[in-house]
Amino acid sequence: MLLALTGMMGSGKSTVGALVADALGCPFVDLDEEITRREGRSIPEIFASEGEEAFRKVEEQTLKDLLRRYGGPPDDAPRAVLSLGGGTVSTPGVAALVKEKTLCIYLRASAPVLEERLSAEKDSRPMLRQHSVGELLDRREKDYLAAAQIVLDTDGVDALEIADEILISCL
Repeated sequence: MLLALTGMMGSGKSTVGALVADALGCPFVDLDEEITRREGRSIPEIFASEGEEAFRKVEEQTLKDLLRRYGGPPDDAPRAVLSLGGGTVSTPGVAALVKEKTLCIYLRASAPVLEERLSAEKDSRPMLRQHSVGELLDRREKDYLAAAQIVLDTDGVDALEIADEILISCL
């Protein structure tokens, strides 16, 4: 099984995912880092040169490759922990694919908390150049809920507590 974490940028997916993977003794894969490695350029560079639609195609293909590599029966112990990009499940069909092929946990954070966490990163986040955090969250919330089997609220909770909650209550 592949354990996937979804949610907005700044929700803690990468931090929590690395903690959970370490505790389970399995690989941690950050989808955005995997795309950067495969493409040989940053996500802002892909957005700037080819646009969001092209990036989403690369993202979906990379996700499918990871699902093949780490997937297994749903009742298997996790073979890897995957942090999805903030917009991954907004691509048509991807939320259903993630829900079918992974145990997906939505790390939900409120817009004010996300804005605070992301305030220093606006220039390095292509989607924040075009939309506010609140707009993106409003647009994506239904997709996160469609992809996830479990929802964990993260406002006011540190990453270690969230990781412990996943390990104790979700697996």
